[in-house]
Amino acid sequence: MGQKGGLPFLLMFLYMLLPLCDCHPPGWSMRSMAAARTVSNHTARKVSDIAAEVAGYADVAKQIIDLAVFGAAQNRSYKRLADFTDTIGNRVSGSHNLEMAIKYMYNAIAQDGLYVHLEPVKIPHWVRGKESAEMILPRAKGLAILGLGSSVGTPPEGIEAEVLVVESFEELKRRASEAVGRIVVFNQPFVSYGETVAYRAYGASEAAKLGAVATLIRSITPYSINSPHTGWQDYQDGVKRIPTACITVEDAELMWRMAQRGQSIVVRLTMGAKTLPDADSFNTVVEITGWQHPEQVVLLSGHLDSWDVGQGAMDDGGGAMISWEALSLIKDLGLRPRRTLRTVLWTAEEQGGIGAQQYYNLHKVNMSNFDLVMESDLGTFTPVGLQFTGSDAARKVMEEVVKLLAPINTTKLETNGEGTDISPWMQAGVPGASLHVADSRYFWFHHTEGDTMTVQDPQDMNLCSALWAVVAYVVADLEDMLPR
Repeated sequence: MGQKGGLPFLLMFLYMLLPLCDCHPPGWSMRSMAAARTVSNHTARKVSDIAAEVAGYADVAKQIIDLAVFGAAQNRSYKRLADFTDTIGNRVSGSHNLEMAIKYMYNAIAQDGLYVHLEPVKIPHWVRGKESAEMILPRAKGLAILGLGSSVGTPPEGIEAEVLVVESFEELKRRASEAVGRIVVFNQPFVSYGETVAYRAYGASEAAKLGAVATLIRSITPYSINSPHTGWQDYQDGVKRIPTACITVEDAELMWRMAQRGQSIVVRLTMGAKTLPDADSFNTVVEITGWQHPEQVVLLSGHLDSWDVGQGAMDDGGGAMISWEALSLIKDLGLRPRRTLRTVLWTAEEQGGIGAQQYYNLHKVNMSNFDLVMESDLGTFTPVGLQFTGSDAARKVMEEVVKLLAPINTTKLETNGEGTDISPWMQAGVPGASLHVADSRYFWFHHTEGDTMTVQDPQDMNLCSALWAVVAYVVADLEDMLPR
């Protein structure tokens, strides 16, 4: 970085001192150092001032909470969810019901006085068809099943074969020679959803590699009342695709006990499942435009699709409704934040976040303008806190924001924001938050006929809506975006 003719002695002397006095690498100019000190001082001021700035929102946070929990909006999100799910029912990707659900929500939100538009996406279209299973030996017994998403069907006459029962992938590999020509039944114990779901996702391909003709997988749940649970599964490239379904915990354990006694078990499985060409669909987008920085966005979300069983009330009708309700509360109070509040009701989340990935691909060009992304997809039971992923500096801001939730006792800021639909943004460095609720019962009803309005509680939904609205509004209205 030298100049022609050599550096003057004084400049050279200052250059030599820079690393000693300020710990900056050679090459920093005096102007750069001064600017750096200014930025550092500014940051320090912001850290010390942020608590006061956020605390200034205590009154408006209380107004939001009072409206949602005690006021005119009390039980509104629950009523909206009941009206929606009772009218439409379940809403699997590619179905007519999902089309009707999107139209229903578009019209309902427009009637609510909020700006709403639809963004087109292409989504998978898997159809369950008729399905049944029965144990032939050692005694006749009907088996409750739910085919897994993307599964192929059986031949029209079905598959009748002897069963091999295993408790793990490791046991399957040890008994590989016994899998040939058999229906493999996985009786894996439930450890956690995140760990145990691997059997649902990959069980068919792992068994097919060893010559199995079908798989029946113990439902991924800690609790069962003879209830099968469906969900998506992934075939591995280059591996034969065999039919796969979930069975109940009770039937998996029954066949395990029979196998331990050395009894021969024979099952007949019939599945009419098939995959049709991708379907046209939409993400539903709702906005309150920011008054100062309309291009900057705080995004709230839940997914509108569900599986083709139950009502999809818990997964994820509740998350979708509180994400609409948050904007309703803010509108009703006549509030308008500096930045745009945007609710997105995703489509085809259950098939792997398909709608959300296409949204990300379309909007990532403006990534620097996304302030915070939020997702509710683990139920709307009693809220206990907010999970957050972001920089240490952003966490300090969010710690102050959740203090505003003291009236509803949800001031915990936990680590690791999560959600299939917001994960691309978080992986790219955008701060992300997810709703943490008392979810011990969530996987009891998850992806089953039991996911109905009976699982929902109106007061819980009031509290979730209040939390969602306070966090979204305050972050959107702060002087500065969250630090990356």
